[in-house]
Amino acid sequence: MTAARGRRGVRRCRAVEERKIERLGRAVSVVGLGTWQLGADWGSVSPESARAVLDSAVAAGVTFFDTADVYGDGRSEQFCAELHRGQPEVLVATKMGRRVEQRPENYNRENFLAWNDRSRANLGVETIDLVQLHCPPDEVYRSDGVFAALDEMVQAGRIRAYGVSVETCEQALWAIARPHVASVQIILNCFRLKPLDDVLPAARAAGVGIIARVPLASGLLSGRFDEHTVFAANDHRNYNLHGEAFDVGETFSGVPLEVGLAGVRELQKLLDPGVSLAQFALRWVIDQPGVSTVIPGASSAEQVVQNVAAAALEPLREEQLSGVREVYDRLIRQHVHDRW
Repeated sequence: MTAARGRRGVRRCRAVEERKIERLGRAVSVVGLGTWQLGADWGSVSPESARAVLDSAVAAGVTFFDTADVYGDGRSEQFCAELHRGQPEVLVATKMGRRVEQRPENYNRENFLAWNDRSRANLGVETIDLVQLHCPPDEVYRSDGVFAALDEMVQAGRIRAYGVSVETCEQALWAIARPHVASVQIILNCFRLKPLDDVLPAARAAGVGIIARVPLASGLLSGRFDEHTVFAANDHRNYNLHGEAFDVGETFSGVPLEVGLAGVRELQKLLDPGVSLAQFALRWVIDQPGVSTVIPGASSAEQVVQNVAAAALEPLREEQLSGVREVYDRLIRQHVHDRW
């Protein structure tokens, strides 16, 4: 194990496994950090707490940070900019496309340039390492003009690479078929197994990175919730339970809360002593062939450390993997498999 100090004085550990994304040409830590919660929609997070989360991630060995221009209207990007100034070797990926109504015609060159200018200013960089289209409509994946505009942005030095964040497996396969898509970000967790069938094998064959998002099903797979948990009014687990604000698949992975809680109780029977359900769920994602990085969010430094510890666990045993599949098939599949 080696370590070094960045310009912010944060001690960086290099013990976390890294996996190379072929089309990106870079390796990333197998556990990254999602930063939606540092911007908005998960209750309030103070600037001090946000910085502590980012610093603890670097200290734990995380080298991949995922943000978006709409997380807190740029607040999350600005926190990531502070981090990147002190730790320029980490990869900060952002997303664009949710600042306007989700119509195919809004995904055009003019908007791309404007959104990119804003993100580059927020992140304090001339060139963004990875920009992802943020869950666009189906028609966008089929537009040659969209991908020509993204290629132009790479050639102009505005971005080094581009990818997509998707809602459905079909969208992921359309993206993987595009020759310059470097990564696909998709919901993958113990309650969303469909990507294992076709998406992960296709990505591996094409050299496309898989960024596994919502790995803890909005915290459901942390095992910390029950039927009496109350979420803040400004938390999407309160106001988007039925898809009132955006795709319901983003909240508890689209699993009805009472069904998810029943599934959690079953999964807890598979745990080894000393391993939390969150760590088990993250290790399950890491163990799936084709996954490049998994990006749990965290609202405290302690959560970051616990999440990253999943990378050091032994791979799950066959009976644990088959146990996850059994719970999924019996309780979860009917609610999510054919929808996304």
